[in-house]
This record gives sequence, structure tokens and C-alpha cells, in this order.
Amino acid sequence: MSKKVDVRRLAMQFRSTAASPVGGITITGFAIRQTVALVRPRVFGQYALVYILAGSGTYSDANGWEQRLEAGDCVLVFPELRHIYGPTPGTSWSTTFLCFQGAVFDLWREKGLLNSSHPVFHLEPVDEWSHRIESVLGASRQIGFLPPLVETCHLLELLAAILTGEGRPQFHQEDRQWVDRACALIEAELGRTPDWEKIASQFGLAPEGFRKRFARLAGHSPARYRMGRLIDRACELMCEGRFRDFEIAERLGFCDEFYFSRRFKEITGKSPGTFRKNLSLQGHESKPPDFRTQK
Repeated sequence: MSKKVDVRRLAMQFRSTAASPVGGITITGFAIRQTVALVRPRVFGQYALVYILAGSGTYSDANGWEQRLEAGDCVLVFPELRHIYGPTPGTSWSTTFLCFQGAVFDLWREKGLLNSSHPVFHLEPVDEWSHRIESVLGASRQIGFLPPLVETCHLLELLAAILTGEGRPQFHQEDRQWVDRACALIEAELGRTPDWEKIASQFGLAPEGFRKRFARLAGHSPARYRMGRLIDRACELMCEGRFRDFEIAERLGFCDEFYFSRRFKEITGKSPGTFRKNLSLQGHESKPPDFRTQK
């Protein structure tokens, strides 16, 4: 079968000198009234973000994802993933796009933030998100210099907004309010064993349902969040310089000093002793009094 592509208007900017040491944007542009009779699947070789401004079409890839696209849909293209997208044959659409590559984006993917099993997001309103995408480069399609590292950070900020659901204002706000309330209830239980069933019931959920929703919204389990806040409080107490490790462990509800020390190192990457030493070197901690020498 023959391949026919009719691009009524295509504008692209190549940015070969714009990469930072951790990655950067390689191509930017927009396509207007692009009609396609047939497009074959391809492997692009880098990441891309394609935002549909107007019109409709389809997307499919080698992972088995198939979806009809409409204005407001955003497609994330992955370097090695064979895919195909475009307007329905005989119709047209308008898109704006960014192509990018580099170690920082690979790291986000390694950590599961960029996930090829979820390549399509819906972002509204279209005018606002179109502007946000173009603003990654500073002034929209204007000649000028923006430090590559700053440009890369702008793109990461945009990706973070997409991945955390800002494109769904109503749902995003509801989710934020839900997780804010959940965090407040968990923190109210610091220092004693939390009653997860009681906390979950305040949201009309069973403990497992609460755990799953919290993990989806916060990025980690309720128990992991609680432990992190306990360790934060332990760090604050160390900064005050008035308590030894066994006293902090007791105040925060750990079963003993050794368990506290183990969890402290898991969270901070340092033992309590090393953490105290670093504080002392920075002048942030006064040495706790040695009550054993006092009569």
C-alpha cells in the first residue's frame, strides 16, 4: 500500500545545541491541518510529547494500547516503542509537540514516573495547556537564549504537572483535598500505633482500599508516609540537642533504640550518629547534657 502524507502547515525548530548534561529538548514545533491517508508504525528513537489542539484521530502501539484521540489529548512517545498516531484518514488536526532525550528522562522512566504502559493523558483547557507547553522554551516561538539546564527543568516541571493530574482540574483538586486530609489524620496518630481501620472508615473505605488510594495519590503507602514523618520529627529533636536516641525512640513510639536506628537509616541513608555528627559540623546542634556526670 502507498503512503500519503499531506501537511498543510508544519513548523519545526531544531535545538541541537540546547541540551544540558542531563538532557534536553531536541525539536519543537506545530503542525496544522495535517491529513494522512496512511502512516506506518515507527520507532522514533527519543521521547516526544504531542498535544492535540484541534481535530481527532487515533493512537496505537506495540504494547497493545489503542485509543481514539481528540482535542486536549496528550501523547507521550517513548524512544524504542513502535507506535502509530495521526488524524483519521480524510480528516485533519492541529498539534504542538516537543521532542526530548537525556539521562534525567531515562531516570524518570526507570523510577516509573514516565510509563510506556500509560502513554495518553487528557489536559484541559486546551488554550492553557498549549501555552504551558510552548512556554517551556521561554517566550513562545521567539528567537533568544534560555540556559539549557533551565529549559530542561521547565520541561520536567511540565511533565510533573501532567503526571500528577493537573490536566483534570476538578479531579486533581478532589484528590489533593483527599490526600491532604488523609495525611493530617495519619500525622495526628504520630507517637502511637495508628488505627488504620478507623482512619480508613472516615473515608468510607476498608483499610486496603484506603492504602491503595493513598499510595496512588501520594506515591507511597500510608505506613511509609507515617514513618517518614516520624523520622522528620526525630531529626527536629536531634537539632534541638536535648535528647539522646533512646529518648527520641521512646517519645516517638519506637519499640527500642535499635529499631529506631534501623528505620532512621532506611529513611535518611545515615545512622543517627552520622546525622548528629553532620549537624554538629554545620553548627546546628548543641551537645546534649550528660546526666551521668551530674550529681
